Amino acid sequence: MGSFLGKTMDENLKKNQEFMLKAQQLQMERQLAMQNEMRERQMAMMIARSRDFFWYWMTFNTLATVGLTAGALRTRRWGLLAPLVPLGIVTTYQWDLAYGPKIERMREMADRILDEEAGLLDLPHGMPTFASVESARLKQKSDEPYKPGHDIFL
Repeated sequence: MGSFLGKTMDENLKKNQEFMLKAQQLQMERQLAMQNEMRERQMAMMIARSRDFFWYWMTFNTLATVGLTAGALRTRRWGLLAPLVPLGIVTTYQWDLAYGPKIERMREMADRILDEEAGLLDLPHGMPTFASVESARLKQKSDEPYKPGHDIFL
């Protein structure tokens, strides 16, 4: 009887472990999907912001170009056209960021950095560990004055 009960408990334990593993896997897949969706939304907002800024910049650039050109033609001082060169460069950059393939080039560059220069991505003092986070938390806790009701999780 004892071995039968032991065998049944072992089977139940194994089934429970498999269930827990599948539940953890499903939770991880959901977290990854959520994080990816949030990343996509943030990227969409960044692109939208770049496109919005581009049109404000284009308005400024157009007004500056018209004003500087008119001033140069009226006064015959051709030096007034010099600011159009950097303004044109910045406008081209903003267009490339908003509507061009700059994001694809940035992604390719990031892939190269991850593949070939991963050492640049290391955190100072390495990855935080539970012990280092807990130590910092306790140090911060000891520096704070006592507040009743805030010691629940000590």
